[in-house]
Amino acid sequence: MGVWLAFLRGINLGKRQMKMAELRACLEADGFAEVKTVLASGNVRFSAEGSAAVLKARLEKLMADRFGFAVGVVLRSEDEIRAMLAGHPFASLDPKADVTRHVLMFEHALPAGLQVEDRPGHTEILRIDPRDIYIAGYRQPNGRYTEGVEDVLKPLYGRLDKPVLDTMRNWNTIEKVLT
Repeated sequence: MGVWLAFLRGINLGKRQMKMAELRACLEADGFAEVKTVLASGNVRFSAEGSAAVLKARLEKLMADRFGFAVGVVLRSEDEIRAMLAGHPFASLDPKADVTRHVLMFEHALPAGLQVEDRPGHTEILRIDPRDIYIAGYRQPNGRYTEGVEDVLKPLYGRLDKPVLDTMRNWNTIEKVLT
C-alpha cells in the first residue's frame, strides 16, 4: 500500500465549499486508509493500493459524487514529495529576504527545456522540474508577495497543451504534508 498526497484544485472558493472533516470521512468510507487532511485548502494524505491514474480518477469521481462539483486532483506519491523536499529548490534564496516560497504543481509533464521569464526582486522562477515550478514572491511596497505571479506565468500557459490541471501551494504546506 502506497502513501499518496492529493492536492485539490479550486476548492473552498465561492460555492465550491468542502469541509475537510467531510472529505476525510468520504475517503475513509470508500476504503482509503490513514487519511489526513492538511490545512483547509485541499491537501490530503492517504494510503491506498493502485496506480496514480486509477487513484486520481477514483478521487475525482468520489468527490464529484459527494460534493456535487468537479474537483481536479494533482497527485504525488510520498517518494515524489520526499524528493521535492530533498532537492532544496529554495536553497539559493537569501535567508534574510522578505519572500514567500511556492510550488506550482502540474498534473502532466511540462515541455522539455521550458523557460519562464521572471521578474528579479518581484517574482522569480527558481527552478523548473518535469512537473513542478518553484517560485519566490518578494514583498512589494503594497505589502503583497504574489501579486503579479499570474503576469509572469501567463506566457507559459500559451505554450502548454490544453487542458492544463495545476495547483499552487505555499512551500510551508509542502513541508507539512508528510508529518
